[in-house]
Amino acid sequence: MSQRPRVLLLIPHLGGGGAERVTALLARGLSARKYELHLGLITGLITLTASDLVPAGVKIHSLGVRRVRSAALPLMRLVRELRPDLILSGMAHLNFLVLLLRPLFPSKTRVVVRQNAMVSADLRSSRLPVYTRYLYRLLYPQADRIVCQTRAMAADLVSRSGVRDGQVEVLPNPVDAEAMRAVSQPDLVPDRLGCWQGPGPHLLAMGRLSHEKGFDLLLQAFSSVRIQYPAADLKILGTGPELSLLREICATLQLERSVRFGGYVSRPETFFAGATLFVLPSRQEGLPNALLEGAAGGLPIVALPASEGVADLLRGKRGVWLGAEVSARALTISLMTALESIGPGERFPHPWLEAFQMESAIRSYERLIDQVLQERAQ
Repeated sequence: MSQRPRVLLLIPHLGGGGAERVTALLARGLSARKYELHLGLITGLITLTASDLVPAGVKIHSLGVRRVRSAALPLMRLVRELRPDLILSGMAHLNFLVLLLRPLFPSKTRVVVRQNAMVSADLRSSRLPVYTRYLYRLLYPQADRIVCQTRAMAADLVSRSGVRDGQVEVLPNPVDAEAMRAVSQPDLVPDRLGCWQGPGPHLLAMGRLSHEKGFDLLLQAFSSVRIQYPAADLKILGTGPELSLLREICATLQLERSVRFGGYVSRPETFFAGATLFVLPSRQEGLPNALLEGAAGGLPIVALPASEGVADLLRGKRGVWLGAEVSARALTISLMTALESIGPGERFPHPWLEAFQMESAIRSYERLIDQVLQERAQ
C-alpha cells in the first residue's frame, strides 16, 4: 500500500474568522484515508477550542509566535521536519510568508494558497502597507495554485497580481449546512449571551469589527428601522478595532438599549433560531462565510453588493434582499422591504447554497490537491 500524501494546512490561529472556520472544516472533511493531515497554527497555542474543531486524526502543530512575521524560522523547521507533499495556506499575509520561504522548503513540496479577500479591496485598504501590491506581484506567481471563492475574485486577482489564469481555481468554501440547520429553527433558544428579548424583529450580523465590514452603515440603517419597528433589536457578533467607534455611534443614535455587541462567539449559529433575518452590511467582501452560514440556517438575508461576486451570488434569489448600492440608505430600504415581506420565523431553503455544502466543497478541494500532486509526479 502506497504512503498517503502528507498535507499541511496552515492558518494563523483558530480564532473564529471565516478563513479559520474554512480551515477547520477542511481539516475535518478531507479524507484521512487519502491524506496524512497536519494543521499548523502560527500565532495560536493548542487550545480546547482547536482540539474541539479538529478531528483526533489530524496532528496539530503550534508555532506559538506572536505574529506571522515572526514565524519564518519556526515554519521552516516545521516544514523541514514534516516534509509535506503539499501545503495549503489560508490567509494572505501568511501566504506571503509561505511563498517567500518556498525556495528553502524541500523541493518536492507543493504550495496552494487561499485568497480570502478581493485583492483590489486589500490594496485600497489604509491598514495594509503600501508595498502589499508588490508582494502580490512578486510572490503569488510562485504558488502552484491560488484558490478564490468566486470568478470575480479570480479575475480581480489575475488583473492585479500577474498570476496566470491557469494558476487560479474557483472553489466554494465548505459550510456545515446540516449543523447550521439543526439549530436554526425558530422554536429553539440560543444558549449564548442570553435570549432574544421582546417581540422583535431581531436582526443578526457578524464579522470582524472593521471599516470594510460596514457595521457603521448597519447602525445608521437600524436607527431608521427603529422608527417603524420600535421593538427591533440587533446583535453584532465579532471583535475588531472599531468596537469603541461603533459604541460611540450607538450612543449618538441612542441605540444602546437595542444593540448588543456579543464579541467572539465560537458557535454563532446558536443565535439563528431567534433571529428574524441575517444582515451583511459590508463595504468590501470576497465571499464571507458568515453569509453562507446564515443562508445555511435558512435565514432571510439582507446584504449590500460588497463585491461583484457577492452581488452575482445573491441577485434575484428568493429570500434575499440585495441593496442597490453600498450605502446606509440602500441598506435601510432593503431592511424595510424584507421586514415587510417575511412572516414570523420564516425560513428559506436557499438552493444556491448547494455547491458550498461540505461533501460537495470538500470533493472540489480533494480534486485540486490530487491534481497538484499528480503534476508534481510527472
